Amino acid sequence: MYLHLGNDVLVKMKDIVGVFDIENTTTGKNTSKLLERATKEKRIINVSYDMPKSFIVCIENGKELIYITNISAATLRKRAALNNYFRYV
Repeated sequence: MYLHLGNDVLVKMKDIVGVFDIENTTTGKNTSKLLERATKEKRIINVSYDMPKSFIVCIENGKELIYITNISAATLRKRAALNNYFRYV
């Protein structure tokens, strides 16, 4: 199964490590370091150049990739839940 991230970008559900809200997570020191390191290593994929709302951490073929999208984390979680893949509280 796949999760649509916008602009014809799909990721395999099994590759997703986490879906994160940008506003709530980028203020943290660890998240900032993660995103800085990923940027330097060119592992960031911008799905949309509109105002980013969330980022998705994936492991694809043993390589960590981070997708940045203008779709909210809540909407992405709902899409995943419709596929009965994620369970969250």
